[in-house]
Amino acid sequence: MHPNRIIQLFQIDYPIIQAGMVWTSGWRLACAVSNAGGLGIIGAGSMYPEVLKEHIQKYKAASQKPFAVNLPLLYPHIEAHINTVIEAQVPIVFTSAGNPKTWTAVLKSNGIKVVQVVSSTRFAIKAEEAGCDAVVAEGFEAGGHNGREETSSMVLIPLVAEAVKIPVIAAGGIATGRQMLAAMVLGAEAVQIGSRFVASEEASGHSNFKHLVINAKEGDTVLSLKQLTPVRLLKNNFYEQVKAAELRGASVAELNELLGRGRAKKGMFEGELEQGELEIGQVSAAIRSILPAAAIIKEIWEEFQAVKKTL
Repeated sequence: MHPNRIIQLFQIDYPIIQAGMVWTSGWRLACAVSNAGGLGIIGAGSMYPEVLKEHIQKYKAASQKPFAVNLPLLYPHIEAHINTVIEAQVPIVFTSAGNPKTWTAVLKSNGIKVVQVVSSTRFAIKAEEAGCDAVVAEGFEAGGHNGREETSSMVLIPLVAEAVKIPVIAAGGIATGRQMLAAMVLGAEAVQIGSRFVASEEASGHSNFKHLVINAKEGDTVLSLKQLTPVRLLKNNFYEQVKAAELRGASVAELNELLGRGRAKKGMFEGELEQGELEIGQVSAAIRSILPAAAIIKEIWEEFQAVKKTL
């Protein structure tokens, strides 16, 4: 196997990256993943500036391994977060939901490696032009906020791999070693996994939410709220209200009011399964256990190696 550029870039043992997910990916999960040889990510999208600082400090007290922070560029306190990652000398930042031109040069001039999450070749090329070190090609299957193009991973990964020279990390619909191998065959050099790590012991999501995830079947998630920012949700009472509002042609203002504040926290963090916003990927249908993050990495890597040998 040719030297893996992602392993070299991040100084990790396995090309397995845990996604930065709101309300479920704090320092404990990042630490468990990085200590097991992957790349752990602290998801800053649901954190106030002082909370992010605290998570970075706790991570650094618990592990010497490389880690990253995920920054959704739409975030209201983005400048405070940028300052925090620079001051704390966070080695790697994953940016999403915004223009990579805005902050990439600033982060890179402070010695930080930058990876942009994209849902199309057009944005992948923009990320490369902005100086990003790698891109995450995230397909329509992914949980949480999602691309408007609705291109599936099977189509997106090879298109992005062909369009850019920087390494491509595949995301969206990957929870097993078999799926990881498929992503690598399509041109990715690593995988970013979200939903599988939501169902880990160290994830900060509520146990009600984790148990709902491992009991999910195909068709239990849907890409919703497309007039605002498309987000993949588990179907529940809140989703039914959104669906009814959209069917009667509700305005953006009305949908925003229905969404309200703290809806994702209520669902994923506090475990309110009917009125909360429950973000998870389609691959939840293939997840059947809550395991320690290290066991998840071991399982994925061993299956990846075993299946590769049989081909």
